[in-house]
Amino acid sequence: MPKDLRISVLLDFYGEMLTDTQRETLDEYYNQDMSLAEIGEERGISRQGVRDSIKRSKEQLVEMEEKLGLAKRFREVQGALAEICDCALEIQELNAGDIEGIDRSAQEIIGLAQKISDEE
Repeated sequence: MPKDLRISVLLDFYGEMLTDTQRETLDEYYNQDMSLAEIGEERGISRQGVRDSIKRSKEQLVEMEEKLGLAKRFREVQGALAEICDCALEIQELNAGDIEGIDRSAQEIIGLAQKISDEE
C-alpha cells in the first residue's frame, strides 16, 4: 500500500476525532514509518487487519477534510501571509527609508503576519 503523505497532515488536523486505536495506528504507519507487519505484531492483529484499519481511518480523514477543509484553509492562509510579508518587504525596498512612517508600517505588517502565522 503506497503511503499518501498528505494523511500525516490530515492526522494533525483531525486525529483527535478518530479513536485512540485509529489515531495510533495511522501515526505508527505514516509518521513512525512502521510496516503493516510491525504494527500488526504490536497490536496482536493480522497484517490485513492493520491494512483494513488504516484504509478505513484514512477514508474518514479524507471525508473530514472534504467537509471541513481545515487543512486546505490553513495552506491558503499560510500562502496569503507569505504574500503579505513579500508585499510589505517590497514596500520597504521601494521606500528606501525615505518616509519613516512607511517603513514602520511595513515592519508592523510583517510582524503581525508572522504572529498570525505562528499561531496557525
